[in-house]
Amino acid sequence: MSVGRILAAACAGLAMGGCAAVGGRDRIVEAPAACGDIAAQIYFEPNSAELTTEAATLIARAATQAQGCRVDQIQVVGLADAAGAPAANLELSKRRAAAVTAALAANGLPAAEFVLEAVGQDGAVTPEGTAPLRRRADILIAAKPKK
Repeated sequence: MSVGRILAAACAGLAMGGCAAVGGRDRIVEAPAACGDIAAQIYFEPNSAELTTEAATLIARAATQAQGCRVDQIQVVGLADAAGAPAANLELSKRRAAAVTAALAANGLPAAEFVLEAVGQDGAVTPEGTAPLRRRADILIAAKPKK
């Protein structure tokens, strides 16, 4: 037998022996879900509370990530730009928060207390006088490992 074949046989034996030492393929263990707080920002088109395809994907991903976890609270905060009437922006931010909340529930998020907040355009203008775009709803899911 050549040295190469002996080495190959020895390596194969070690590899198989390593599997046998830990119990082989019949002992594969799934990793537990990584439960921790989940934060996401869901963006909207101007003057809209309708979820975009990207927003729906992010919401589904957040709900899936929370599966298998203990979810105590879900906070959803609707925001709006500083452009337009304050009352209309407050109403728009309420509709955005409601749309995100409904989508989270529809995606099978574990039962939890929902805390909805709408801030409209409050805080939308920086101290320097600029008005960044805030066409979004912020999500914070308080998820912990189940005990």
